[in-house]
Amino acid sequence: MTEIFKLKTERLLLRQWQTDDLEHFAQLNADPEVMQYLPAILDKKQSDMLAEKIVERIHDNGWGFWAVEIIKQKSFAGFVGLNRPTYALPVNPCVEIGWRLARQHWGKGYATEAARASMDFAFKQLDLDNLYAFTSIHNNKSSAVMQRLNMTNQNTNFIHPMVPEEGLYKEHVLYKISKQHWLKSSNF
Repeated sequence: MTEIFKLKTERLLLRQWQTDDLEHFAQLNADPEVMQYLPAILDKKQSDMLAEKIVERIHDNGWGFWAVEIIKQKSFAGFVGLNRPTYALPVNPCVEIGWRLARQHWGKGYATEAARASMDFAFKQLDLDNLYAFTSIHNNKSSAVMQRLNMTNQNTNFIHPMVPEEGLYKEHVLYKISKQHWLKSSNF
């Protein structure tokens, strides 16, 4: 059986998903502001199917897009973590770092805090050479998180294959950080 890793920061627990998380995840995925730069708002069934895929990947790998729990509140905030994209990207095969948090948890540094823990795990535990992140060229908030993580814009924008042709946010910016750069710049 694969060991399921948990990560803990000062304020957050990154863990395997629980049944109680699904309702909160569905609310997050139904929020037009949260989903603004993603292909579509998800209904409850679609949200549950996505959560099921995430849970399966964590079960198979021991890591993935972990559920983020705010320790003091014992509340689900969204997800942050690592993923191996299965669709065509200009950098495949790769591991991406990503996040999706409920709007009420924005602006508190949770995405950056959890992503730093995920990066530390990726480089020290998984011994990865590089991590990538990408978002719509219009998503300044996610790009700002990538910059706070000392990731570098690769200046190689690409058309995301999972965004519908008519999608306004099809063009994506690509960020990268190497293990060497992370270890030099991290404060761990």
